[in-house]
Amino acid sequence: MRSNSRNTPSKPSSAPRPVRASGALSHEIRIIGGAWKRTKLKVLNKPGLRPSPDRVRETLFNWLGQDLTGWRCLDAFAGTGVLGFEAASRGAAQVQLIEQDATLVTQLQQTQAQLQASTVQVIRGDGVGALRHASPGAFHLIFLDPPFDAPLFVPALTAGARVLAAGGWVYLESPTAWSDTDLEPMGLVVHRHLRAGAVHAHLLQAAGAAA
Repeated sequence: MRSNSRNTPSKPSSAPRPVRASGALSHEIRIIGGAWKRTKLKVLNKPGLRPSPDRVRETLFNWLGQDLTGWRCLDAFAGTGVLGFEAASRGAAQVQLIEQDATLVTQLQQTQAQLQASTVQVIRGDGVGALRHASPGAFHLIFLDPPFDAPLFVPALTAGARVLAAGGWVYLESPTAWSDTDLEPMGLVVHRHLRAGAVHAHLLQAAGAAA
């Protein structure tokens, strides 16, 4: 679930209930699996913040298998960080949440404290830069959901492919479908694809792993 610009297409939602949190209007989403299943998280109502719907998250973790024990994960455009917290809930050993917006970083830190999520690290910074500075093979799972109107897809995919561990995965959300031909320059291929409204969800892997 990532921050985006105000002109970005919105994902379908399940009409979350508005609540008041720290004096600011917010809504709630829930973690759908793992140790924190059904735990509700408060999410600030900020323009362009696009929660990944329950259906998409449920499908993604069915694709991955529900047990992520020992995995190292990075969410490069974290927003509310729900995908990263879903991964930690399923046993991931390390989850880095990268976010530039200071208000969202504060909310991520509050969620981390609420869950006592010791395996989650919240970092204020640039997602593509974080990937470029990571070591080769650093992550088993990388979440990529950049602002849809920003020219970040190719840089993020290129940097992400370089730091995947053997057998690792890249999860990509975008406004259009990506094909194997589109991904060939990055050395990635599509393993699974789902369309949910205006959003395309992809599970990608290294071309060699697919072979």
